[in-house]
This record gives sequence, structure tokens and C-alpha cells, in this order.
Amino acid sequence: MNRRAFLGRAAVAAGATGVMGGASAEAASRPAPVPRIKLGIASYSYWHFKTERVPIETVIDKAAALGVEGVDILHRQMDIPEKEPLTSDHRAYLARLKRHAFRKGIDLVALSIHQDFVDPDPAVRRQQVEHTLKCIEIAYALGVPCIRLNSGRWNTIQSFDDLMKARGIEPVLPGVSEDQGFRWCQECIQECLPKAAECGVTLALENHWGLTRTPEGLLRVLDAVPSPWLGALMDTGNFLEQPYPKLEQIAARAVYVQAKTYPGGGEWYTLDLDYRRIARILKAAGYTGYVSLEMEGKQDPDIAVPKSIAMLRKAFGN
Repeated sequence: MNRRAFLGRAAVAAGATGVMGGASAEAASRPAPVPRIKLGIASYSYWHFKTERVPIETVIDKAAALGVEGVDILHRQMDIPEKEPLTSDHRAYLARLKRHAFRKGIDLVALSIHQDFVDPDPAVRRQQVEHTLKCIEIAYALGVPCIRLNSGRWNTIQSFDDLMKARGIEPVLPGVSEDQGFRWCQECIQECLPKAAECGVTLALENHWGLTRTPEGLLRVLDAVPSPWLGALMDTGNFLEQPYPKLEQIAARAVYVQAKTYPGGGEWYTLDLDYRRIARILKAAGYTGYVSLEMEGKQDPDIAVPKSIAMLRKAFGN
């Protein structure tokens, strides 16, 4: 290489370095992007157990039309029996559901199941564990990353309507203690964790009725069963009194969030929740997962759900 060519190439290289250095400096000066909360819709928003069941495919279509990213499937709303073992026909239904969501550009983000680990009969608890293991298989087949768990409750108030009138508080079963109930729940969850880890499905324990009605109860279970495959499901509407400090207590453990709204008045009760404040609580806790709408109002969901999604978008900066 002659001297003139060498000097020319050196000048080009120096210029390129300067440009790249300037670009790097500019990039470094920009603020780091803030992780964006993604929104989903729980299929429960369209079916509150009181009307003809709304197909999951319909909810997926409606979610896609609203431009949200995910759908949270209520197990009892699916077109397969809740308690029976999975058959080849059931698995074919799951495959069709997964395909439908994929074609609509929708993530299936959670499977909300019903089970109850608070029972003095070991055989009953074993049945509940087996049901949960089956639901983990369903989630795995759908590509769903988490399932909603309930701790279970004493069932000394049989009617759910009556339980809601009692603000979710019910007496302990005669002859047993609350400590026993927590031990049953913890042991049952422990039995489910190997399957959860095998399938890559996180167990999200909800602040629901029963043992996890309070933040202290929820955290007691999580602390007793430490696992990367177990976390909290924060339901914004299940702390009926002074919700914000209670939500703050569990926010750092949340792996999934369900956001209640009540257009037209709630089916069982109505809360006036400040979602900008809830968004700040989740941001302070470093939460960056899904927030899934659970519209529990009496208004027509085709009106109430879009309205609720618009409100959540504003609150979470979407």
C-alpha cells in the first residue's frame, strides 16, 4: 500500500470513529426506556356465571379488536368439562384455541382456575391437587405462563352471595384451627410445584377469599413455600377496606395483576379504585408484567370493557 492510500484510509477510519462516538454519546444521553405494562382482558369480563357462557374464541376476537395484547382464560368458561380427565378431544380443543389466539395476535397469559386446599379430609385435598396438576397441563398445552390459584376457604358459609354479604369473612370449621388450614394449603401447593417447574407454569396465588383474604395471609403462604414458580396474583378488587396499603404489601411479590372495574355497579359490591395510584404502587415495586382487566360490573360488557380498557391505558401510560 502506498503512503497516499494509507493516509486516506486512516482519515476515513478516524471519521467513522468520530461519527460512531458521537452516536454512542447521543444514545447514552437518552433516558432509558421505561418498561411498558401490557394489558389483557380476563374472559370473566364477558361472563359472570349468570348468563349463557361466552366462548373463549369470542373473547379473543373482542380483545384483538380492542388492541390489547393478552387474554386471561377462566377455566370454567372453556368448552371442556372442568373436573374430568383430559381426553384427546379436549386436547384438540386446546390446540384450536391456541391456534385461534395466535392468528389473532393475542397472547394467552393466564388460566384462572378454581380449587380449594382448605379441607380436613386428605382425600379431598388430594383431589384438589390432582385437579390443579391437570390445569397445569392445560396451561402448558395452551402456552399459558401462569395459573391463578386460590388458597381455599372454610366453606362454613356455603353461598357465595352470603359470603360477599359477610365481606368475605367466615368462621373457621369447628374442631380445627386456622394454623391447620394454612398447613394444608402449603402442603398442597408444595405438591404442585414440581409439575409447575416441569411445565414452566408459574403458580400465582390470589388475594382471594379464605386464607389469602388479607395480605398477611397471602404472604404467610408465599413465605412458607419459597419457590421461583410461586408468586402473588394481585387482584385489585379483593381488599374491600383500605385497599392501597394492602396492595402495597403484596406488590413486590406480584407475578400477575387482575384489575377489577365495576361499570353499572358491581355484581356483588362496588369499589371506587384509583388506578393511577395503583399504577404508582406497581411501578414502585418494579412490576413489569401483565395487567388484565376483570370487568365485574352489570353494564353490557361490549360497552363496559372498552371503557375500562381506555381507563387502564390512561392510568398505566399505554
